[in-house]
Parts: sequence; structure tokens; C-alpha cells
Amino acid sequence: MKKTDADIGVVGLGVMGCNLAYNIADHGFGVAGYDRDDGKVEALTEGTKSNNVFGAHSLTEMTAILKKPRAVLLLVPAGKPVDDVIGELKTRLDKGDIIIDGGNSHFTDTNRHADELAKDGIHFLGVGVSGGSEGARNGPSMMPGGPRDAYDRVRPIFESIAAKADGDACVTYLGPGSAGHYVKMVHNGIEYAIMELIAETYDLLRRLAQMSNDDIGDVFEEWNSGPLSSFLIDITSTILRVRDTETNQHLLDMILDAAHQKGTGKWTSQDAMELQVPVPTIDAAVSMRDMSGYKQEREDAAKVFPPVEVNTAPGRKELVMQLEGALHFAIIAAYAQGFSLLRAASQKYEYHLNPSDIAGIWRGGCIIRADMLDDMRRALGSKHDLTNLMVAKPFSGIIRENLKKLYKTIGLAIEHGVPVAGLSSALAYYDAYRTFQLPANLIQAQRDFFGSHTYERIDREGTFHTEWKKPVKEMI
Repeated sequence: MKKTDADIGVVGLGVMGCNLAYNIADHGFGVAGYDRDDGKVEALTEGTKSNNVFGAHSLTEMTAILKKPRAVLLLVPAGKPVDDVIGELKTRLDKGDIIIDGGNSHFTDTNRHADELAKDGIHFLGVGVSGGSEGARNGPSMMPGGPRDAYDRVRPIFESIAAKADGDACVTYLGPGSAGHYVKMVHNGIEYAIMELIAETYDLLRRLAQMSNDDIGDVFEEWNSGPLSSFLIDITSTILRVRDTETNQHLLDMILDAAHQKGTGKWTSQDAMELQVPVPTIDAAVSMRDMSGYKQEREDAAKVFPPVEVNTAPGRKELVMQLEGALHFAIIAAYAQGFSLLRAASQKYEYHLNPSDIAGIWRGGCIIRADMLDDMRRALGSKHDLTNLMVAKPFSGIIRENLKKLYKTIGLAIEHGVPVAGLSSALAYYDAYRTFQLPANLIQAQRDFFGSHTYERIDREGTFHTEWKKPVKEMI
């Protein structure tokens, strides 16, 4: 391939950018790679024997290599770095060219970039990419949004490099504007929730059943061959068995219990609150990552509040079976919350999302890929007005089957003083969703009492206000 025949440019040659470039080249497309670090440009070309990979030491050189109309994929950190690269790049592009943001940008930034670039006739795609470095190299799940005609121009590349599930490429056009980045944000929110649920399950096995890491790894390996089969369950079974080369202890036991976050889970919670969509399991996961950061305070508090002393503990076999069902229930609730948010966002932001398509492209390549997503794809596709996954078959049956297991699990955790914010939130979400009458009538009355906010009645239309009287003795 000639150096002037590159089909796409890649800006940002970290692990993700470099691996995606190689993936693209492996499928017969020419790639021009650029990074401000010349060493990464050299490493790009030195790391492959492909004639389809070209290194560029400036944006000007990179854009000169590309076929017209040009397509440039950005894999740089969200925020100011994306702003800066777009600012430099757009002066080197022509009307009809395409800029693709493949990072985790906030969806509002994606809308802003699209509006600004449209003034110069430059198309902008916001594309969520999930699967980590391995997915980038061997096939990620890709979530594109933006102008349909711009997507169609890069569609052959994306469909070639994406992961495959049952022969289908794990990429599809999702909708206009920031639809792709919004879907990726919710994907990451669900990811936060499932990781928290798995961590709590691991904690209960080690603390209540006194199981070793190797034994817990065996449990997760067994679960991965059943209904819980998924990428996150699979890697957990591996993580639990790895030994530290320096101490020969389990590496997991050498890792500080303070988890970090890049913000996408928090963004999911924030926009869910804006749209008034309850996602309590995602919220709990974000809060527990925040709580983990208070390491010193937690250690100090542990000296003030001794551990709960309980003489009885469930049998190991019984606990494992119970936790499998509880985890299955809670993971379904986490997915249900995410898809409910996508449904509301699609209406609010006019994305016109197809939830069945989203479940379909999440079946392979991405971090939350799981066997149960195939059932979700079918359930969401067969009933277009489905309000919540929990009420659809087969999930309603799984929920009913495992309800008592989740009740018992949370009861055990409370009795033993083990925090299970994620599991508890999943149960509270279910209980609230299935409750015919919540106590919100009292909240309406309280708001009207102190703020004259009015209330609605069950026996007639309209809003009402009452001059609530308080006894004089209570007012003193």
C-alpha cells in the first residue's frame, strides 16, 4: 500500500491507540498513526511487519497520508486533551472530512464538538470503544453515534475490526449526536455495578465461609460455566489464583483496598438523577468506590467500632449456592437499571436508540459481555414497549427463583457486619418497583406542609394545597 493511501488516521498511540491501529491494519486497511511523543510513533512502526501502518511525526504529515475525504480517530484522554487535538486538527482538514472521538468523552462535550465542527463542514462521530487493550487488538465492542452518512463511510473498517458474536459484528449505528458516547457511559455505569456486586460476593465468601482465594477462584470458575458466564466472572476466577512473584502470597491480598475511578460511573449516576431514573445499584457502586478511598479513616473507625461477633455461620456449600442466586438476581437488576436509563435518555435527547441492538453489540468484546445478554437482546427486541427487563421472560422467572436467596444473603451480611451496598440496593430497587403503593403520599403531604408545594389526589384530577394545622403546644 502506498504511503498516501491510508484509510484512517489514529491520533494517540498509547496501548489502546496502538492496538487499534494494528487491528485495523490486520484487516487490510491503511493506518497513519500520530502521537506527540515521537518515541510512540517509532514504536508503532517497529512493532509490526505490516505494510499498512505508517508513522507520522506531525498532524500535517498524518493528514497528508490519508485518502480524501479523510477520517481521523482520536484515542486521547477525555476533556481538554480532546479539545486541544480537535483545535489543532480541524485547521488541517477540509469540508466533508470526519473526526472520530474514540475515548470516554462526556456526552455533552460530544454535542459541543459536533456543533462546532459542523460550522466548518467537518463531520464528528462519538464512538464508545470497550474491551480494554486486548479488545482493541483482537476485537472491541464499538458504540458509534453521529451523522449516519459519516458512519457509513467508516462502517467497513469498524465492522471488520469489531468483536464477533455468533457471526455478528459487535458494532452498529446507534443514533445521532452523542448517542454513542451516552451508550458507552451507561455501559460503564453497569460495569461499575457488576464489579461491586462481584466484589461483595467475594467478600462474603472469604469472611463468612473463611474460604481461601484459590477455593473462591474455583467457585467463580464453576459459576462461569453456568448462567453467570461472563467476562468479569471469568477474570475474577483468574485474579483470585495469581501469586505475587515477590512474596509468593496471593497478589490480590497485596493490593490496597482503595479503588479509583475515571468518572464514567459518576456521570451515569448524575445524568440518571437529571432524568429522574432510579439506578441505585450503579449509585451504590460509585459511592463504595468513594468510600474505599477513605482508607485511613476506615482504619481509625475500625478501632472504635469492633467487628460484629457471630457464633454461627452458614455451611460453605449452602452459602455458595445462595450467593450464586443472589448475584444472578442483582446483576439482572443492574442491567435493568442501565437499560431503563437508556430508554429515558433516548426519548429526552432524541437518540432513537434500539435497546435490542445495544444488547447485541454488548455480547462480545466489551467488559460487560455475558451470556445473559443474548436473552436480553431477544427480550428487548420482541417487545418494543418493554419498560423494565425484570418483568420480561426469562428474567422475571430468575428474579422469583432467586429472591429468597438474596433476602437471606443480605440478612447474613447484616448479621455479620459485612457491607453489601450493591446487593442491598438491587433488592431495594426490586422491592420498590414491585410495590403497588409506596409511602410517597406522606412525602407529598410533608412538602405541602412546609413549602406549599401542593399534592395530587387519588380520587380526582388536579393539584391541591391544604393549610395544615399544627397544635400550639407542638409549635412552642
